[in-house]
Amino acid sequence: MKPFKRRRRGGVTATLTSTEAHLLANLAGQVVELLRDRNGAAESDADPLAVQLGMGGSAIPPDDPVLARLLPDAYRGSDDDSGEFRRLTERSLTSTKVHHAETLIGSLIDGGLTFEVPTADDEGDDVEVELGADAVQSWLKSLTDIRLSLAVRLGIENEEDAMLVGESGDEAIVAMAEIYDWLGYVQETLIAALD
Repeated sequence: MKPFKRRRRGGVTATLTSTEAHLLANLAGQVVELLRDRNGAAESDADPLAVQLGMGGSAIPPDDPVLARLLPDAYRGSDDDSGEFRRLTERSLTSTKVHHAETLIGSLIDGGLTFEVPTADDEGDDVEVELGADAVQSWLKSLTDIRLSLAVRLGIENEEDAMLVGESGDEAIVAMAEIYDWLGYVQETLIAALD
């Protein structure tokens, strides 16, 4: 990946390999799928006005630890207050997170990402991403959601955990830890380009 850089005419740009772009699109797609699965039929009685305003959802916290991290309780120690807040805001929060992830994927497609399977000889063309101010915010928020999702699955709660995961004897865990670190790099270069 060539890091994000500020453009003279505004916005930021970066170049990713086809493999990196596919990985990023896949991870963002997984977050979208997970959130959309949660945003299904309400588990509590729907308030008709809330539905019309795009509010509403389940009052019950998610069982999936990734969803619990992406959609945390608003009030610790008060299940009733947290449930009511969740019921009124979760659908909107979920929709916003899906929008950010879809914006990220759309930017990759606009930059040249195709979903054709590259041959062994050809990794595919590089993907050149150009982001305006709104897309930058979507990328930052979506990258955060993706990294949080990976951190939960890997059991990373602090820097020491991240180092321990990287030293694991399990190749799959090490590979996921490397992806987690790479996503941090992508996010860091994007933030640096904004300064």
